[in-house]
Amino acid sequence: MSKAVRFSRECSRVDMRLVVVGAAGRMGRALVAAVSAAPGVTVVAAIERPGSPHLGADAGTLAGIGPIGVAVTDDVLEAFVAADGVLDFTTPAATVGFAEIAAQARIVHVIGTTGCGPDDEAAIRAAARHAAIVKSGNMSLGVNLLAALVRRAARALGPDDFDIEIVEMHHRHKVDAPSGTALLLGAAAAEGRGVDLAEASVRGRDGHTGPRAAGTIGFQSLRGGSVVGDHTVILAGEGERIELVHRAESRSNFAGGAIRAALWARGRKPGLYSMADVLGLTDD
Repeated sequence: MSKAVRFSRECSRVDMRLVVVGAAGRMGRALVAAVSAAPGVTVVAAIERPGSPHLGADAGTLAGIGPIGVAVTDDVLEAFVAADGVLDFTTPAATVGFAEIAAQARIVHVIGTTGCGPDDEAAIRAAARHAAIVKSGNMSLGVNLLAALVRRAARALGPDDFDIEIVEMHHRHKVDAPSGTALLLGAAAAEGRGVDLAEASVRGRDGHTGPRAAGTIGFQSLRGGSVVGDHTVILAGEGERIELVHRAESRSNFAGGAIRAALWARGRKPGLYSMADVLGLTDD
């Protein structure tokens, strides 16, 4: 056996070293717990903002799984240099900063952050020239399969015969609307119909709106309680209605998808990828 082959096989057995940013948040704690339980990956650093009351705490203790020997820190650069990848479900401004550092460190960046604006997206695309980035409005297998079904349904059911409405509900703490998942589903519907989502979308309705314009893709956002995430895509025609539904009951689904994305991206060339790429759903 050659040294090159032996080295490759030995590397494949080494756990992927992951940084969890926003480690004290709800999603960050779910990520720490999921990585700690999953084969092939390990938590090497947990990041929180400077001044956080959680700095110095054990990330595993915060996640409710007991100590894992990783103290929460605000030293992003040191953490990224010692890692193979970063799992990021934070805020747009934070994500852009993390993308720049991950690109410099040439490590995988998995982004589940939602609410990114055009400038944020441009900065992430620029970082993807130097590192593999997997970005998605939702990391779960179920939602990405749903998006593939929505794309096919929208392609098959024309805008003259079927209207598309997307209804989503999340917990009271969510700050962006529509949700990243709703926008992912809307993008799938727009792609299926060959239209620009920005031009076709209608965000909520109020007052005397007049009749619904043919070909538009509607969004309704509901907020309340502790709902993790409910999404319904309605295709409404004359005399019949199709509803495609996904309900997330635990953040562990998103965490598991993020881990899968990180392992898939390890060793890939720089570029901006999606969960459809990770799951092989790009040719539906």
